[in-house]
Amino acid sequence: MKIDMSFLKDTMERLIETPSPVGYYEKIKPLIEEYADKFGYQVTYDNRDTAYITVPGEDTSKTVCISAHADTLGFMIRGINADGTLRLRAVGGINFANVEGENVTVHTRNGKTYTGMLICAHHSTHAYVDARTMERNEDTVFVLLDEPVKKAEDVRSLGIRHGDYVSIDPRFTVTENGYIKSRFIDNKAAMACSFATLKHLTEQGLKPKYNTVFAFSFYEEIGLGGIFVPNEISEYVAVDVAILGPDSDGSEQKVTICAKDAAMPYDYDLTNRLIAAAERCDADYAVDLFYRYGSDASQAIKGGNNLRTAAFGMGVYSSHGVERTHMDGIENTARLMLAYVLEG
Repeated sequence: MKIDMSFLKDTMERLIETPSPVGYYEKIKPLIEEYADKFGYQVTYDNRDTAYITVPGEDTSKTVCISAHADTLGFMIRGINADGTLRLRAVGGINFANVEGENVTVHTRNGKTYTGMLICAHHSTHAYVDARTMERNEDTVFVLLDEPVKKAEDVRSLGIRHGDYVSIDPRFTVTENGYIKSRFIDNKAAMACSFATLKHLTEQGLKPKYNTVFAFSFYEEIGLGGIFVPNEISEYVAVDVAILGPDSDGSEQKVTICAKDAAMPYDYDLTNRLIAAAERCDADYAVDLFYRYGSDASQAIKGGNNLRTAAFGMGVYSSHGVERTHMDGIENTARLMLAYVLEG
């Protein structure tokens, strides 16, 4: 099962560079549709704009789902300060300690964009005695627009309003020895694995074992991505980043199968089948528990859906910050995804 890793890497970069903070799907939906069309599939949407690509299986008596959420962390504008800087509300689990100094883009409701940077109110040690010690949070970190604005009315004249989205530049980097450093590896890497799997199926003329739905949700980062699942789906596998921490057996080079997250153990039988699939396809894997982590799969159970659930993904350092993983871990994740799709 040879995955086209050059395609996967290029696709991951395009997806990461396309802004999609929680609930903002205007720019990423056309890209999902482009990749689906490339491999002969159509995209359908539910009323929450979750995107679905459905692939008929050899056995049509059962439908399974591969979920890779499309939303990332970001902000909404909650206010305009008197000096023209912007107050923010986080969408998703932003760590304000690691966003200061980042470049951002403001996306207005009328389609205009403006760049800026995130600064602390007391931004310079040359100017403020507490520049090093001031807590970085929603009340102290603002957007400094790359526009000659001096007061709130200058900002409003640009068409910037409360409720406009603000995306963070990802700073995507690939080293010569295969390390990926970027924001939003969570979860654009898993999306890229899904498209690489679709590419392999199409080019090799293969069908999944069962009807397979590839799902891309837009509210995972606030715990609502998998709350609704179409009735025909009986197995739901979330592919997401795996956390590297004190108890981890995983690594950046491995795919990690999650046995339990903060909410619940995942389905025993389905998790065992993923372990067996990883061994059959010779994917370097680990099994771990995550304590402060959830996925669309556990949210799907909380939503009352009648499902078996599981989760796996590449090991990632510094989740919800500038993350790091390795192409080997991404390849092992894609290989396990393909093995599950083909073998069940």
